[in-house]
Parts: sequence; C-alpha cells; structure tokens
Amino acid sequence: MAPTDRRLPPPPAAANPVAGAAMLVSAAVIVAALYFGRDVLVPLVLAVLMAFVLAPVAKALQRLGLGKGLSVLAAVLATFLVLGAIGTALGAQAVDLAAEIPRYAATLRAKLGALQGLGDLVRRGQELLGGAAPDAAAAAPVVVAAPRSDAALLGVLGNVLGPLLRPLATAGLVIIFSILVLLYREDLRDRAIRLAGARDLHRTMTAMNDAAARLSRLFLAQVALNAGYAVLISAVLAAIGLPSPLLWGILAGLMRFVPFIGTPIAIAPPLLLAAAIEPGWTIAIAVLGVFLVCGLVMGQVLEPLLFGRRTGLSPLSVVLAASFWAFLWGPIGLLIATPLTVGLVVLGRHVPRFEFFDVMLGDRPPLQPQESFYQRALEGDADGLVEQAREFLAEDGNSLTAYGDNVALQGLVLAQNDWSREALEPERMDIIRNQVGILLDDLSDLGAAGPSSLPAEWQAEGAVLCIAGRGPFDPLAARLAALVLHRAGLGARAETSAALENANLARLDPAIVRLCLLSVLEEGNSVAGLRYFLRRIARQLPEAKVIVGLWDAPPDSAMLAALREEGPADAIVTSLGEAAALGEAMAAR
Repeated sequence: MAPTDRRLPPPPAAANPVAGAAMLVSAAVIVAALYFGRDVLVPLVLAVLMAFVLAPVAKALQRLGLGKGLSVLAAVLATFLVLGAIGTALGAQAVDLAAEIPRYAATLRAKLGALQGLGDLVRRGQELLGGAAPDAAAAAPVVVAAPRSDAALLGVLGNVLGPLLRPLATAGLVIIFSILVLLYREDLRDRAIRLAGARDLHRTMTAMNDAAARLSRLFLAQVALNAGYAVLISAVLAAIGLPSPLLWGILAGLMRFVPFIGTPIAIAPPLLLAAAIEPGWTIAIAVLGVFLVCGLVMGQVLEPLLFGRRTGLSPLSVVLAASFWAFLWGPIGLLIATPLTVGLVVLGRHVPRFEFFDVMLGDRPPLQPQESFYQRALEGDADGLVEQAREFLAEDGNSLTAYGDNVALQGLVLAQNDWSREALEPERMDIIRNQVGILLDDLSDLGAAGPSSLPAEWQAEGAVLCIAGRGPFDPLAARLAALVLHRAGLGARAETSAALENANLARLDPAIVRLCLLSVLEEGNSVAGLRYFLRRIARQLPEAKVIVGLWDAPPDSAMLAALREEGPADAIVTSLGEAAALGEAMAAR
C-alpha cells in the first residue's frame, strides 16, 4: 500500500482585489464622515453616553410617581444645571488665576534661577523670561486709520462671539439629543435589535437589554466615583492653600476617564502652580503627595472594588482608541474614548454580529485555551505549553483532569482533525508530538499522587494499561490518560498500539493487569479497527476490565453510537474525568 501523501493543500486563491479596495474605501469614508461630521456626531455621542448615565435616574423618578416625560426632563435639566453651575465656578476661578499669572511667573523665574544644577538651561530661561522688553517706540507699529465698514464690524462680532456661541450650541444639542434618546430608548432599542438580528429575537433582545443595563451601571458608577475624586482633590488642595482648587479638582476628575496619560495631564498644571506660588517647595511636594496617594487609592482599591480588576479593554486598544478619537474630535474625543470603546466591546460580547469589536478591542484572549494549546504546539513552543498548563493548574479549583479534558485533549482533537483532512505535513506532526511529549514529561514531574485507599494490586505498576489507537496523536492521549489515572491512585502505564502485536503480547502480564483503557481520538480510527483491538485485548487479558476512551467525542458521534450499540467493552467514556471516576469505582469494588 502506497504511503498517503499528506502534503499541505495548495494555497487558496488570492482574495478579490476589488473587495479589498472597497473595504479600504469604506473605511476611509467612515473616518472622513466622523471627522467632518463631528459638529453633529460629538453632541450625539455625548448624548448617548449621558443617556446611559441618566437612564437609572429617570427610571427612579418614574417609580416615584412622575411621568416618563417629566422624569426625563427633570433628570436632564438637573444634570445640566449642575454642570452649568460647575462651569461658572470654573470660569471665575480661571479668571482669578489669569490675573495672578504675572506674579506667579516672577516667583517661578526666581526659583529657577536659584537652582544650581540647571546650568545653561537656567541661563537661557532667564534670558527668555527676564530679558529686556523691546523699545516700545521702535517696535510700535504704524496704525493707519481706515473707515470701518459693516462687513468688518460683523467680522469682529463673529470673532468675539464665535468661541462663546459654539460651546453653547454644542450643549444645546446635547440636551436635546439626551432628552430624545431617553424618551425613545425602547424604540431605539427595538431598531437596534432589528439591525442586530431579528431572526433570533429572544436572544438578541436579552443580549441588548443586558448590555444596556451593564453599560448604565458601569458609566453611572464611574461618573459618581470620578466626581467624588474631584471633590476630594478640590477639598485637599484648598486645605493646602493652592489657588483655584476647584479647577484642578475638576480637571483631575475628568482625566480619570483617560487611562495612562490622564493622571500626568491632571498633575502637571497644579504642580507647576504650586512651585510658582511660594519660594520654597513645601506646597509642591504636598500637591504631588496628594495626587499620588489619592491616585493609588482610586486605582488599587476603589476602582477594582467597584469595576473589577479589568474594564474589558486591552491596554493597546485603550491607547489606540484615545489616539484615534483625540485625532478626530480633539479633547472631547480624548475624554469619551474609553467609555465609547467600552460600549463597543460590551456590544460585541452580547451581539454576535458585532463580535469584531470584542475580538479587536477587548482584553479576553483571542484564542480559546485548546486553540492556544494547538497553536503553541504547531509553533514548537514547548515552554509556552508548559507555562499555559502551570497557569491553568495554579487557578483555584483546576486540576490535571480538568486541564486534560478542557485543554490538552481538545487541542489534540484539533491537531488530529487537521491531519485527517491532510492539512499537516509530516515534519509539523513530528514537532507537535515532540512538544506535547515535553509537556507531558513536565506534568509528570509536578508531584506524585497522594496516598490512596485503593487495593494494593490496583496501585501496582501496570495494573492499568492505557493502550493507544492507530491515530497519529493517540499515543499522546494515552500518555495523558495514564498520567491522570496515576494521579487518581491507579498504577497506570501508557502503551502504544504495537503492544497488541504478536511479538509484544508477552509484555502484557494477565496476573498484573486489572484494567485496560483503549485510548483513541475519533479521527484516524474506525469501528472495525477498535473491534480488532478489543478482540486482541479480550484474548490476551480475559480477566481484565476493558474501557474504551473515545476522547471528546460529540454526543452525535457515529462511532460512539456504534460502540454503545455493539457493547464490545465494559464501558465507554468520553472524558478523563469519567475514566478516572470509573477506574476508582472498579478498584473499590
């Protein structure tokens, strides 16, 4: 019989270049629309995020007896009145701070001049900050009087009023959009369900409702926590004596929405001001200590307590999202980047159609444990396999049996499936076998089995034989099964299928063997081949119990149904946990 050619199949045809170009054009159009439509999209996104925060408040007001419209209107208007009052106070403090800047600058120049270690930097700073002012007479430009037209007057008014009216217009749009989103949230939810997947209405509706509830709780808790942080920072800075404490407290609270770079941005201005208001460094050191202590308490105690250790985003996605939205929408985009990205990830985890966002932006592993197992074996990364196994076993409640069933065996099934469809080269198969063999050697050294109450004859070496089938990865499965059974207190030993050949039958001592486990993966074996193995076992070991381990076989497996119908063995199991429990029960009887 000619050997089977298991070369890799020819590579698939190249992707349609027109489709790839269309995707690039679509992405460019979307980015351009986000950039040029920011005047409308920014208020809309802010309104949606505000609606997530205010939805629980509006529902609470409804339960108190207010109608839906009045509840929404009261929640939105009260929120914006509070924001307006805070903005007014911030504006007043900013004006006072601007009036004192020349005095603070003089103090800072004197302090920089007193530092001896700055060398040329200090001298250059003195030249820039303390240099003589240019001659006013010589530098004064010649002003030529010209008659002012109405168009020029309108231009001046536009330049003055434009920066004032733009934020007011944005705030007005946010208020209107927030009210509309809260009033019609059920209708918007139904439309989103229709777009996401109306075929499975119950599942999609449950997922969308759960995602909306989770986002509302997350955003409301984050806003409340950051607001409390702002109040705390403002109070402590006021007690220290730093000017404009409310301004710096609000800045610190807002920057808590920006991971990684938010804290340095919040610390730098008040720290510079603290260094400028007095000749010494006492206030500056106190301000730095306040931010460090409060930041540690927030990041290590309060936020993990309320939100868990993770926000659901990978660190890389946080940085990329902050850069992307800041590029498109400026400072507002930087502030809402993380909440917006969290919303996309939660949506992707609950709605299959948007799973792309969870895979690309979420912090969950992109591969399942069994897929990671197979990928590392393919790469020849034995150290990665060992590290994965040790991390799995280090978690509370995990055992070697669970690792074998949920990770290793399923990874071997993936490998054997690729072999069965001729997608693995012989060299690659050898690499997989070698790397998994190294892993099994390491697992066998993790520790010996504890004391067992099983009969001594069942604990003797070779009392349980794990005989592999004919598949290329069946010997690895047999070694893993023997390792698990050995940990259960049974004297298990792995054997290849060659042990049933006539030349090797003498190695099987009927006086010692109590149980024989035929260890096979479905791909690479047949019912006829298993019958042959079982007849050989029954002929050579007539007194031994026989179990067929058809590992990770699905419930609708044709081979599993055939074996159960014919009943050639004492039992059929599909997991290592079942095999260990059955072996212990047989030994106990």
